[in-house]
Amino acid sequence: MTPGNRPHLDETADRLARRPWPATPLRPGVRVSFEFFPPATEKAEAKLANCAEQLAPLSPAFVSVTYGAGGTTRDRTQNAVERLRTETDLNVAGHLTCVGSTKSEVASVVDDYFVSGVRHVVALRGDPPEGETDGTVEGGYRSAIELVAGLRKHGDEAGLDDLQISVGAYPEVHPRAASAQADLDNLKAKLDAGADRAISQFFFDTDVFLRFLDAARTAGISAPIVPGIMPVTNFANIARFAERCATAIPEWMHSLFADLDDAPEVRQLVAATVAAEQCRRLAEHGVNHFHFYTMNQPELTAAVCRILGLRPVAGAADEAVSA
Repeated sequence: MTPGNRPHLDETADRLARRPWPATPLRPGVRVSFEFFPPATEKAEAKLANCAEQLAPLSPAFVSVTYGAGGTTRDRTQNAVERLRTETDLNVAGHLTCVGSTKSEVASVVDDYFVSGVRHVVALRGDPPEGETDGTVEGGYRSAIELVAGLRKHGDEAGLDDLQISVGAYPEVHPRAASAQADLDNLKAKLDAGADRAISQFFFDTDVFLRFLDAARTAGISAPIVPGIMPVTNFANIARFAERCATAIPEWMHSLFADLDDAPEVRQLVAATVAAEQCRRLAEHGVNHFHFYTMNQPELTAAVCRILGLRPVAGAADEAVSA
């Protein structure tokens, strides 16, 4: 061993010695939530059910089901939400967008959520259908700010004191925002309109999120901002998705995941390590809630949660997911 290697190895050893896993949680009070997408086939329905069953024992704060661009998966989203709500004890949140829908159509979806017992809505403006630049319709909400205000009013009129509303946040600025400041002002307006928390778009540069969080607090935003964590299930697919979302992928990730799409076992190990390290750094800065974009693949998310110190609660699988 050369003297030049000694500081690096000593630093690594010290870092590992300070890690509180596997015996204790990474940070007391760590909470997680999971995002699913609605299934399009019977096979995909079975996959979603299995995903929920695998992750339910980790006692997530909530699970959510996404909407497609322009509300294209609305029916499938509602069906998935209702099934999870009626067949499990999970706290289910339904996504809702205002693109492509009138206010009355939005109210109908919300009422269906309420009837099935859902008391948490993730309110997003939504992406316009392909070929359109706006996507809103006459008689509809034109922004997430209007949607949040409308949901809060609708919930109050229904007497739902326990209605929770989450909105989106964009650490690397929404692609259609005029500027970073305009995007931050928009986030504050959504929260001021009645939202309870923000869930961030996924990111891979942890410093980007931490700077965004500092900027939000400086702007007077005190509501929780939950980081969105995207474990790398397939790097090529994630890279394409990140490009559409204006999410930067650090160069070191390109090198780290090179040639691993054909080596799924190795990729899983690398991906779990990367996501867990991301969470560890965030936890060191006081973050204690992580929202995982599962891609309906539970193993990788479960592995990361395991590294974070979360353990299945005895009997939770039987209680959370019905036979």
